[in-house]
Amino acid sequence: MTALDLPHRPRILVVTLRRLGDVLFATPVIASLRGAFPQAMIDVLVFADTAGILEGNRDIDHVVTMQPRPGVWRGVALALRLIRRYDLAISTQSGDRPTAFALIAGRRQVGPIDGGRRGALRRRALSRSVEPQPGLHRLEEMLRLVDAVGIARVGHLVCPGGAPLPSAVRQAASQPYAVVHAAPMFVYKRWTLDGWRALAAGLRARGLKIMATGGPAAAERSYLDEAWDALPDVVRVDGRLSWPELAALLSGARLFVGPDTSVTHLAAASGCPTVALYGPTDPRLWGPVPAAGLAPMWAAAGTIQRRDNIWLVQNPLPCLPCQNEGCERHVLSFSKCLDELAPAQVLRAVDAALAAAWTPSGTPAQTVDLDGRAR
Repeated sequence: MTALDLPHRPRILVVTLRRLGDVLFATPVIASLRGAFPQAMIDVLVFADTAGILEGNRDIDHVVTMQPRPGVWRGVALALRLIRRYDLAISTQSGDRPTAFALIAGRRQVGPIDGGRRGALRRRALSRSVEPQPGLHRLEEMLRLVDAVGIARVGHLVCPGGAPLPSAVRQAASQPYAVVHAAPMFVYKRWTLDGWRALAAGLRARGLKIMATGGPAAAERSYLDEAWDALPDVVRVDGRLSWPELAALLSGARLFVGPDTSVTHLAAASGCPTVALYGPTDPRLWGPVPAAGLAPMWAAAGTIQRRDNIWLVQNPLPCLPCQNEGCERHVLSFSKCLDELAPAQVLRAVDAALAAAWTPSGTPAQTVDLDGRAR
């Protein structure tokens, strides 16, 4: 597609009104825009509680925030503040609100559309639209927006940066360590407490200090208390680090282990050897992206798959990946595939990641799992 005709120093807005992982996955769009328009002013509109994952991102000039439920008058005030302020506005979602802000803010607009009548209306309203194509990885969905602008793709995620570790954490991280993130946002993505404790024992036996990360939410802290309080040698930094500080912690780690969560995506993007524990989520849609970009794509299911600096671990039951919210189909559900995931299998991936961490950089991506099944 031919490039959009924009001024030499265009004003550009990227609208990403969803969760942390979605904001992180929008960074290749932002990086592609910066590469194509180095003199541009690039702003990003996000929810206030997701803005931290963009801190220190040098591709961005300003982050504009709003509350998830701002109320009518605050929403109108923001719309008036943004109206026709930008030469180009890109919505990374097909929903009503992000599309509306793109239409209000940009003289030209690009965004994805759904099927049906609404999709047809949005196709006519937007300057350029991206048609729905089921089964694409989230990264590819984002890069199709870049194609619609008519510029070159940047196919990797961009981590927050620019903040040193707090002195107490830096001192704890002075010996070889692994970062473990045990608590995803939703229960159905959790591994078992016994699994995390067995992993901790295995990491200690391999000479690694354990740095346990997590968010500040009360329910998450309670779960981490249950997981780690009986293990006094685990260094807990949950709720203590900003996103740039967390990125710095990951950059110095020998290993990261975590479930399907935004922190796991951040670890993978940082280049840290990452062991990702996946349950119902389809990695073909939401698998982690290595630091160098994702190629080849993840397979639907396997015991242990490797792509560059990532080892993706699954318990490949016949129903996997179901892409449901657990076996009971709600966010507080259990997931049999994770409940029955054996610590020994996770430790196999840990050993593979630790061994590979000592090989020269540029190791090619592997397209077979550790059981030898072709992918």
